[in-house]
Amino acid sequence: MTNNDTSSSSNTSPFAAFGNGWGDLGSQWRLMGELTLHHANALRDSQAKAVTGTTAAMRALAPQFWSGNPATAFQDYATDFAERSLLFLDTLRQRGDSYIEREEEGFKPVLVFDYDLILDGRELPKPVNYALVRILPPEGSPPQREDGRPFVIIDPRAGHGSGIGGFKSESEVGVALKDGHPVYFVIFYPDPEPGQTLGDVCEAEALFLKEIHARHPNAPLPLVTGNCQGGWASMILGAIHPDLIGPLVIAGAPLSYWAGEKGKNPFRYFGGVMGGAVPALFSSDLGGGKFDGAHLVMNFESLNPANTWWRKNYTVFADVDNEADRFLDFEKWWSGFYFMNDNEIRWIVENLFIGNKLTRGEATLPDGTPIDLTRIQAPVVVFASHGDNITPPQQALNWIPDLYDSVQEMQARGNVVVYTLHDSVGHLGIFVSAKVASKQHKQITSVVKTIEALAPGLYEMKIGKEDGVYSVSFEARTIDDILALDDGREEEEEFAAVAQLSEWATKTYELTVRPFVQSMVTPEIAEASRVMHPMRTQRYLFSGANPAMRSVKAMADRRRRTRTPIAADNPFFQAEKLMADIVECNWNLFRDTRDAFIELAFHGIYGTPWMKRLAENGARKHEVRDALQYPQVKEALAKSGVGGYAEAIIRMLILIARARGSVRRDRLERSNRILHSRPPFDTMTPEHRSRLIHEQTMIVEFAGKEAIATLPELLRDDVDRMRAVNLVMEIAGAVEEMDPPTIAMFKHIQQVLKTMAKDWHEPQHEVEGHIPGTVPDAATAPTA
Repeated sequence: MTNNDTSSSSNTSPFAAFGNGWGDLGSQWRLMGELTLHHANALRDSQAKAVTGTTAAMRALAPQFWSGNPATAFQDYATDFAERSLLFLDTLRQRGDSYIEREEEGFKPVLVFDYDLILDGRELPKPVNYALVRILPPEGSPPQREDGRPFVIIDPRAGHGSGIGGFKSESEVGVALKDGHPVYFVIFYPDPEPGQTLGDVCEAEALFLKEIHARHPNAPLPLVTGNCQGGWASMILGAIHPDLIGPLVIAGAPLSYWAGEKGKNPFRYFGGVMGGAVPALFSSDLGGGKFDGAHLVMNFESLNPANTWWRKNYTVFADVDNEADRFLDFEKWWSGFYFMNDNEIRWIVENLFIGNKLTRGEATLPDGTPIDLTRIQAPVVVFASHGDNITPPQQALNWIPDLYDSVQEMQARGNVVVYTLHDSVGHLGIFVSAKVASKQHKQITSVVKTIEALAPGLYEMKIGKEDGVYSVSFEARTIDDILALDDGREEEEEFAAVAQLSEWATKTYELTVRPFVQSMVTPEIAEASRVMHPMRTQRYLFSGANPAMRSVKAMADRRRRTRTPIAADNPFFQAEKLMADIVECNWNLFRDTRDAFIELAFHGIYGTPWMKRLAENGARKHEVRDALQYPQVKEALAKSGVGGYAEAIIRMLILIARARGSVRRDRLERSNRILHSRPPFDTMTPEHRSRLIHEQTMIVEFAGKEAIATLPELLRDDVDRMRAVNLVMEIAGAVEEMDPPTIAMFKHIQQVLKTMAKDWHEPQHEVEGHIPGTVPDAATAPTA
């Protein structure tokens, strides 16, 4: 339910009275009642829409059965149906044979690019099942610039194998190669090394980054992309080793695991309903100390049973001549099941999925090293989608208000966070879709230098398209903008109760059941549990290993040579598609009903007053921090009148960007280009330049009017003042390109300096919201 839904229901819901005078119990009953109505209405509306659509389609289709020759049409359909059945069965056989073949060869990465092995983590002092490879550009690619920024991609180790970030030529890897960047990929092998921990993995990845720096000593720090679960791994890496990592791009990565809207995306409730961390430990014990990634894949598939058990297969069946190859290519990655050590999956479940400790500053690596995400020095770019039911925007972005009270705190710490939201693409589409690669990933790659030039703060990256050309702008945002994507955070109490109860259940399991299970599970039993997993058996059964399937290949090959697909307008074929839609609709009814019961069960269990009391020790303890008291802020404010030409230029540019509220990529690129080529900026190191931007940002943000009033102290010489305002105007652009707040700010700066830029002239229009001849209050200008 959205914010609007919640606010309106508070006024009109028949359950509103429960919220007054009944305490926690009344609040729980009110929530349960409103959720019941919400789900009932949603089920009614979805089914009514489906029935209406089906009825209209049947009426439109009925006359076609009696036009032409229905007997011939049925004969053609029956023949085609039999042929498609055989070819579909053969497609499943190919999937099974491919699975067995890849299993025997060790499930190599599914990268479509050739690569060289650089470092094998299995040979490190603390061995891990990770390795660093360098992607070899395919023929026709532009030459790689060895002094260009290296790109490093970390794929998710979430049940599947590695390579999804380079699964297609149009992918994250492909985009970087086309720009001439050296591209590295962090792959992993199916089986973890004995005793391997996530701390060992983090240190191995740090060694990978050091090796990349040694190979490209003159290049900027590498851009690291973390996909899905690789996102939180990248963030941890950036927090532990901030000196090794450049800009961080986290795509479809969950970081705030308790977040989400009521009535949507019930995946976050599963942990509470299924018993916290105990199922993961029990599964690891049945696996002889290894957690089978097939469990994670099966959980993913259960989210959309209509697609898993029907639509995905029917799409291939209906157009087997064209869809089979695409299906088999994707199944090559989807069918590769990898393993984790029990201590790895336990850390993930207890610290992330259930405990949500990472963004609350409570997570530590197995060796006790604390993880503080505010230590990340490089810009962080978050790519999320409203269509992602695994990592909805709230889970991808709520870590920002978890870490920071305000944008001012981000500015004080010198942190830059940029996020961009897609309207509809699903979770896998973020990594697999060629359209997403050619738009979002390509634009993110193209604006890396621009993002590094941003003043500290929070921005939304907006991607538009005009006349076939993409345009990018960065709009300043606040913490409230992130919170507005959610419908409140009251549910966190319930998730905190889940975490507390999970700790108790885990201890109970370890003291009672676990010793018995571990003593009973032999290596043979563990292997049998893996082989008999439903995700594997369905592939074994439809493979050449099954004697019943051995004749399918020869029969299918003969049929392909003589096959003529049915006409698309055959009425019986159209009726089949209609029936397929009806079947999918019923699967969706099952899913929506199941999800409603899961959500209601979760709130029914963990929303009780007793559970909320249990949650008090685990709930988020929020301490409001005053950014003005930060030592770096006090130090910067003490130097508001200290500096010279360079400090004045940066401060004026920040003031203008702050007044504008957003900035286009072309302006930032112009600023970056000029400031890298003009003295004294051309001789500055990137670290010096970043430190200067950070310091001046704090002065602009916290000093208020003093930031402008002290500009004459930085520019005491009339020649420097003239040079400064001319350079600022060259970067800002002509007066005609400026919006009213920018004009007002720049005019005010010139008045304070008693110097006018050579190309300045009074605008033909009045500044909106301001009386001509006056200036806006700098303290209330939008944050940049």
